[in-house]
Amino acid sequence: MATEEPHDPYAVLRLRDYRRFLLAGLFSILGVQIQGVAVAWELYERTRSATVLGLVGLVQFLPVILLALPAGHAADRFPRKHQLLTAHFVMGAASLSLALISGLSGPAWLMLGCLLLAGIGQAVNMPARWAILPDLVPNPLLSSAVTWNSSLWKVAAAVGPALGGVIIALTGGDIALLLARRRLHSRRCLPDRTNPGGQSGTATLSPSRLTRSSPESVFVRGSELILATISLDLFAVLLGGATALLPIFARDILQVGPTGLGWLRAAPSIGAFCMALVLAHRPPLRQAGPTLLWAVTGFGFATIVFGFSRDPRLSFAMLLLTGAFDNVSAVVRATLVQVLTPDSMRGRVSAVNAIFIGSSNELGGFESGVTAQLFGPVVSVVGGGVGTILVVAAVTLLWPQVRRLGSLHEAGRAREFDVDAQ
Repeated sequence: MATEEPHDPYAVLRLRDYRRFLLAGLFSILGVQIQGVAVAWELYERTRSATVLGLVGLVQFLPVILLALPAGHAADRFPRKHQLLTAHFVMGAASLSLALISGLSGPAWLMLGCLLLAGIGQAVNMPARWAILPDLVPNPLLSSAVTWNSSLWKVAAAVGPALGGVIIALTGGDIALLLARRRLHSRRCLPDRTNPGGQSGTATLSPSRLTRSSPESVFVRGSELILATISLDLFAVLLGGATALLPIFARDILQVGPTGLGWLRAAPSIGAFCMALVLAHRPPLRQAGPTLLWAVTGFGFATIVFGFSRDPRLSFAMLLLTGAFDNVSAVVRATLVQVLTPDSMRGRVSAVNAIFIGSSNELGGFESGVTAQLFGPVVSVVGGGVGTILVVAAVTLLWPQVRRLGSLHEAGRAREFDVDAQ
């Protein structure tokens, strides 16, 4: 009987191209997070409006829903490295414009316009960034690569808000915005993709269910595990996210000021980073489906407790837990998308995934802002947590195969064997 090889959590980090890709993303996300804290605090200081905080999410969501699919098609037809660099140039221009408007005390609607431009850059960036990952690492290391991506992302997402809050408290938001963007270097850290029709050994659906020319929506509908996991993430974060309302909690409920806001914004990322380290140093999940469902349920309960809390320490702890639970969902979803998607469609399927994630984060921020304006921030957050738990129950009933999902690596191997059998 063959013995299972020991898990090496650092194998993927020995790949030079992947390390460069990881570090480039780290600096980019760090800037995005600093910018997010600065913009949210300044807009709430100026307007005292939860609706305006919701609009921050909406203007960044609209470009995703309109441009993600065309960007996914481009990622499958043209070099993905060039698309990434173009996207970061656009986001950098948006950040510099935000800094100028903040320094000149320009109108809030101009800041929203810059965020719209940043959303355009993000819509172009996400499909190419996700699609390029299997070009950098072999298939057996994809799950590890996704986990390390999540780890470094959470480092930046934890340090960025805390740093942004301190900068705002010491100097004002305009300085934070000036520091908010580090562009992706044009070093040879990413391979060109000039053969979109080529195969890289990634499994495909059987010809009876999907042809190579089928649209990406057909693929997602045909792969029920992908559809179920991204739907779970969409509705859970859409309902349960409290990030957009943190300026209200920091200023009016917990009374911790801009520095406290930075730490509250950082808390989910700190929790997610700790969870990512745990996942990276242990073998791939053997019961991924049940673990996913329990994690999203925990996300909902932690959100409810945060909504009721008046203790900054308890609120911080609950946000830590939301980040830890959410990271489990992110790793499972991202790994399934990578191992079950054929390389020739990875850009377009990543675009569909980007729409779901954009919907959950940015549109969720808009939903939170509107409900907070109508019913108050506490009702908005607590109601969202309850909704998240109901979503878990609905997904469990609609897609029973999720609770039966075992090893993520075995799911990819099973798809490969199915293709070979054809």
